[in-house]
Amino acid sequence: MIRKESSPLNLILLFLILILSFEFTPLQAQNEIPDSLVIVRLQNIQNILDHDKTNTQRWWYGWLVGYSAATVVQGAIYFSSNETKMRQDMALGAATTLLGAAGQLISPLIPGTEPEQLNSISATSGSERLNKLAFAEKLLKDCARREKLAGSWKYHALCSSVNLGGGLITWLGFNRSVWAGVGYFVINSAITETQIWTQPTLAKRNYKKHLQKYPENGDGISYAPSVNYYLQAYPGGIGIKVVF
Repeated sequence: MIRKESSPLNLILLFLILILSFEFTPLQAQNEIPDSLVIVRLQNIQNILDHDKTNTQRWWYGWLVGYSAATVVQGAIYFSSNETKMRQDMALGAATTLLGAAGQLISPLIPGTEPEQLNSISATSGSERLNKLAFAEKLLKDCARREKLAGSWKYHALCSSVNLGGGLITWLGFNRSVWAGVGYFVINSAITETQIWTQPTLAKRNYKKHLQKYPENGDGISYAPSVNYYLQAYPGGIGIKVVF
């Protein structure tokens, strides 16, 4: 029996026929967020940051002015009164409200510039909008983190310690009854707890909803522009096409 060997040309033709019999699809691709959805998400985060800043300003300036006014009024009474008990109460009260005003100055919820930072970023192209969305989500996450920190047990404990110290001073330092000290602690604790519980939580609540609606790294979504690779066949050879 005579064995016929295949020529290199026949092998190449067979290889090309096999390749052309398959539908060409991307070898690798990343899912990119549609531009329309990027715009919607950017606008949503912008609105959240704007409202959160407004709420934070109202809360922060409201308590700062309240504590400052109470300090001034109690200080004025202290200097105008000749009664020892009244002067003691006003001195302690002024010191306490002054600490409250100082606490506002070091609070994590000082009104920030997140909306202005986001507005300053250009978004004229698809890639710029993707980068802006990534930055917007970071700003929202930072705002949510600050709100969570401001309501943590540490601030409850700090305020309780200050109020307890004032109660002990009233009881032991001013030689009053134990109930006078308890009264001071209860009244001032009610004020500081109200301050903490009225803190804005808009960013924290909306960031949680945002993660539920748009899970991080879900479905292979990337904030970077996608890079697609295509296998192509053409007369004389095959190649790989890269599309950005």
